[in-house]
Amino acid sequence: QVQVVESGGGLVQPGGSLRLSCAASGSIFSFYGWYRQAPGKQRELVAHITSSGKTNYADSVKDRFTISREHAKNTVYLQMNSLKPEDTAVYYCYVREALSSYEYWGQGTQVTVSS
Repeated sequence: QVQVVESGGGLVQPGGSLRLSCAASGSIFSFYGWYRQAPGKQRELVAHITSSGKTNYADSVKDRFTISREHAKNTVYLQMNSLKPEDTAVYYCYVREALSSYEYWGQGTQVTVSS
């Protein structure tokens, strides 16, 4: 049974930092991604990382956010620096199984950037 659990969200002031974690279990995964959805907006890709370590970022977060993966723990992190109010959203972790390509989502974690 696949489980995807995010953690690390919260309230932070503009310019601050947060680190999100996503722990996936129950299978082998080839692709991890972080998405976010702000109120009244569509869900959008923030960053992704493949099993080979290749990364990709949305233009809006380049040079501020870093996605990384800890293989031994099947955990992916999103380090978010220089946070802006427009980064406020629910952040979701997404994983894709290596063999079946089935996709799974976490429950989401709220990030609020406000003074």
